[in-house]
Amino acid sequence: MTFPVVGRLVDAINAHDLDAIAATFASDFTSVWPAHPARSFDGPQNVRKNWEFIFAQFPDIRIAVTGSVESADEFWGEFHYVRPGAADLRGVIIIKVRGDEIVESRFFMEEVEEGAVPHPMPGVVR
Repeated sequence: MTFPVVGRLVDAINAHDLDAIAATFASDFTSVWPAHPARSFDGPQNVRKNWEFIFAQFPDIRIAVTGSVESADEFWGEFHYVRPGAADLRGVIIIKVRGDEIVESRFFMEEVEEGAVPHPMPGVVR
């Protein structure tokens, strides 16, 4: 990974280390959820609160980056969140980096559907 801060973040999440998680984010960090705007928030203190809540709900959660593309200051990663006892999450997170800190994350994450579900677009065949 060209951006060691992303590797540190993944390691900190998998270690459930709240201090190390918060330390990867800049003081002016912004979390954006384009499809779910009410989930957006600012600041590393809110990142910490968010993960504290997640760890309480899913004490065995683990994450992995399953694919990625990097540019000058962005990491586009495909993430897989394994939440034992609940649906997995999969999706893309676009992480903007400044120096060795994360300044913005744009989340496109969804729960993985179980079983066969109808295609959401009429006329499209699998």
